[in-house]
Amino acid sequence: MTSTAESILTQARELPEGAVITAKEMLHLGSRAAVDQALSRLTRSGHLLRIARGAYVVPVNSRFGVRPPSVSKVVESLSGSGGEAIASHGAAAANSLGLTTQVPIRPIFLTSGRSRRVKLGSQVLEIQHVPSWQMAMPSRPAGEAIRAVSWLGERHAREALSKLKHTLPETEWQALASARSILPSWMAKAVSEAVVHG
Repeated sequence: MTSTAESILTQARELPEGAVITAKEMLHLGSRAAVDQALSRLTRSGHLLRIARGAYVVPVNSRFGVRPPSVSKVVESLSGSGGEAIASHGAAAANSLGLTTQVPIRPIFLTSGRSRRVKLGSQVLEIQHVPSWQMAMPSRPAGEAIRAVSWLGERHAREALSKLKHTLPETEWQALASARSILPSWMAKAVSEAVVHG
């Protein structure tokens, strides 16, 4: 292993699980060409996993063997490093809020950034670009409610929102109600109706 590869690996192993590594973050360890070569070598030898073009993670050694880092940790890292918001898909949000019993078959996330696929071992995460209103309050229950209702659609919006009025904490319901100005008309109307009639 070259000294550049060793230095990258040493630094990468000090990062938290799921931290995304890119060549740009390692340029202090060598030239761009040397860093790119070292990342390729480390991937071929199994020391790193390539999850997308130019993005790598360190696999986790557990007592059950080597596994990719957890989906949530990688998503958290992508969200923090890219300056973009990433949030759970509307179907997952609707499930966690008790609005549906359906569980998404594969992990899909929404983003304010570009759409892409991230490969974590045998699992492929889909990250889909959506309009900015769907990314409102990405880490709050009120934002989850917006994504859930968006996924359920106009036909089920009224019923879902009247349920959410009783299940969301009051502060989250208020945050949702005050976000009406950024929502599409059909959803803003359904929120208003739920505010008035419950």
